[in-house]
Amino acid sequence: MSYEAPVDDILFALKTATDFSGDQRGLDEDTLRAVLEEAGKFAAEELAPLNKAGDKTPARWVNGQVVSSPGWKEAYAAFRAAGWSALPCPEEFGGQDLPETVAMAVCEMWNAANLAFGLCPLLTQGAIDALHAGGSDELKQLYLPRMISGDWTGTMNLTEPHAGSDLSVIKSRAEPNADGTYRIFGTKIFITYGDHDLTENIVHLVLARLPDAPAGTRGISLFVVPKYLVGPDGAPGAENDVVCAGLEHKLGIHGSPTAVMKFGEKDGAIGHLVGEENRGLNVMFIMMNAARLAVGIQGVAIAERATQVAVTYAKERRQGRGPSSKDAGIVAIAAHPDVRRTLLTMKALTRAARAICYATAGEIDMSRHGETEPDRRAAADRAALLTPIAKAFSTDIGCEVASLGIQVHGGMGFIEETGAAQYYRDARILPIYEGTNGIQAIDLITRKLPLAGGHLVKKVISEYETLARRVKGIERLELGRMGQRLASTVVALTEATDWMVEAIEHTPNLALAGATPYLRLFALAAGGHYLAKGALHALEQGGPHAMESIALARFFAENISVTGPGLAAMVMSGGQSVIGALPELMPA
Repeated sequence: MSYEAPVDDILFALKTATDFSGDQRGLDEDTLRAVLEEAGKFAAEELAPLNKAGDKTPARWVNGQVVSSPGWKEAYAAFRAAGWSALPCPEEFGGQDLPETVAMAVCEMWNAANLAFGLCPLLTQGAIDALHAGGSDELKQLYLPRMISGDWTGTMNLTEPHAGSDLSVIKSRAEPNADGTYRIFGTKIFITYGDHDLTENIVHLVLARLPDAPAGTRGISLFVVPKYLVGPDGAPGAENDVVCAGLEHKLGIHGSPTAVMKFGEKDGAIGHLVGEENRGLNVMFIMMNAARLAVGIQGVAIAERATQVAVTYAKERRQGRGPSSKDAGIVAIAAHPDVRRTLLTMKALTRAARAICYATAGEIDMSRHGETEPDRRAAADRAALLTPIAKAFSTDIGCEVASLGIQVHGGMGFIEETGAAQYYRDARILPIYEGTNGIQAIDLITRKLPLAGGHLVKKVISEYETLARRVKGIERLELGRMGQRLASTVVALTEATDWMVEAIEHTPNLALAGATPYLRLFALAAGGHYLAKGALHALEQGGPHAMESIALARFFAENISVTGPGLAAMVMSGGQSVIGALPELMPA
């Protein structure tokens, strides 16, 4: 089936999970709907038809050059011409300066329609953010207008063959030149859109070490290294000493060229310092944090696409007699309670992940445009707390929902022609790149729980508790029972958080052993909270989709978040069975 952008669902999430209401930086709700509908139309008509073609005919490395999948160049040209790449970017360099929430909404559409294509603007946006935050005025003037227009794309070059997630051991080096430039030498792997034929230039952001740099992550600098050297007038010139040494053959996202990049095979690739020497990670983390939220959105996107396909199939596929004596003859499989449970699980997980991601984007907007400095600082802390949850939970459920989608299709889901299998294959990278989900869990417990002296997480949990208590008192549509289930999840999160804060200080290995279930527990509490907010809004405001929002909030609370107490038990008492068991698994 063709992709249909869920504009109403997105608008509902923006309204109930964030503070977006009415006019926001010149964007009222009617204008917002028009933007989203136009983006949805582009995604459905231009990108979705290429999704299967990109999977079947991947990007190819031919005689040292990358050849894009069929239709990619034309689609990217249309994307650029429509101005989509400029949406959230600063106006001073040609951007439209729209809110982060809107950027994430259209990002969902690109990636739901065609995940492999959506990766290109996703990484470029991260590179724009990093250059805008840490680049000199000269670098900004040279690169940002052309990247924001989409004329050039950007990449992130971190990983090396000997170093996966551990950036402290990277070996790429940078040697200073007398003119203030640097010569970069080294090999980077897993570089998304590291080379392609879509644009006239590619801007690489590269981590490398200076000759006298201290060891570890404190000795890493960040450099901008273009594929073609850029003259004072901004025009691409001679080839830089940067080559693509090959493309990876992958489980999924075949249309996205994942390159092995070599810098300095001759005299050294010319690069320019971004930010300060030996403080490259400070700037790179701006790009990485933006990318982590966007990857979370990719999880939402693939879950949405898999759900749409599964629901359509379940309504059309007829098999077995209905569960009721009133059902005569063969019925659509959507009539069977177990299939219905599966579809509801897919829809509820997708809605919850979308709400968490949009809430995170809303906090980013507030951190940039809040009225007072304390407001902006508090919002930045909340965004920091939510980002690992948004990334990990959303990408985990992307895989889970895509797998459930195959199950709904039965044997036909295992057959490539239905498309369900591609969503599963494409989704599987999401919990891995931009910081594995295990790293997100570690980040949450070690860096984010202590924010604001630990008061931030207590405040957030208190908000969850207050809403759950409010819902418990509502008798209509059995929402009171939903509130009870939400409250039990919040109690479990409170107990696990108190335990985790103590364990981090006194028994860190046990804390680390419980980090992943703790993040999942936090996500269930957050997802239930945002869906309940939506249910209350629907109850008060009504509307054509009110009953669906209430039904999915109830289903999530009564069938998914109820696992919260079990997760809390894993966090607080399961660590010893992880640390002490099976010593033969330990390295020699």
